[in-house]
Amino acid sequence: MGGNTIDKETKIPRHIALIMDGNGRWAKRRLMPRSFGHRRGMERMIGLMEHAFDLGVDYITVYALSTENLKRPQEELNGLFDLIRNHFREYMGRVCARGVRLRIIGDTSLLPTDVQEILRESEAETEKYEGKGINVALCYGARDEIVRAANLAVEKGEKVTEEEFSGLLYTGGQPDPDLIIRTGKEVRLSNFLLYQAAYAELYFSNKMFPEFSDKELEKAIVEFSRRTRRFGKTDEQLQTE
Repeated sequence: MGGNTIDKETKIPRHIALIMDGNGRWAKRRLMPRSFGHRRGMERMIGLMEHAFDLGVDYITVYALSTENLKRPQEELNGLFDLIRNHFREYMGRVCARGVRLRIIGDTSLLPTDVQEILRESEAETEKYEGKGINVALCYGARDEIVRAANLAVEKGEKVTEEEFSGLLYTGGQPDPDLIIRTGKEVRLSNFLLYQAAYAELYFSNKMFPEFSDKELEKAIVEFSRRTRRFGKTDEQLQTE
């Protein structure tokens, strides 16, 4: 495998998760409002999704808005909500037309009512699709997700296995992420997919999200492909499997 180019020897992760950090800082450096950065970030998100599916990825989860982000200035939040109102169905419809099912994960009850309706309609339009999926994390926090799943287990009145507990998470029925990418120079998970990330490979980029190109995605996938995933086993055990 040469350089940072995807070739037939490259192992493509089945599920990639993206922490799309740096939109606001990218805009600020260009003396533009943060809303400009979020718009460019949404456009880049769609482009990366299309490229990832072209490469053979089956599932993509994107961290669009955390529960903590709801503390941001109302002006910035209104800009994000307007992006959903004006562009979400069009952009997401373009990707999902490939036969990709959309799932919104998080506590969407915290969003404006009209935004909730747009998200519900967008999900419903893709319900017939199977095998490939997009998860958009909105008003999402991993700790909240785990507590929610634990409460669902309590309501069942039965002890649950790991597999059963995984099925109670927002991502139930999907494979855990193989690769989690974070842009924007920060090196942490920020309450994202904490349960599902147990054996994910982590990749951190100094690029702000709007400048995280298709080539940068390929670079991350090549790095993923070079790593040995042991899942607790030794190299010798892996060689005999």
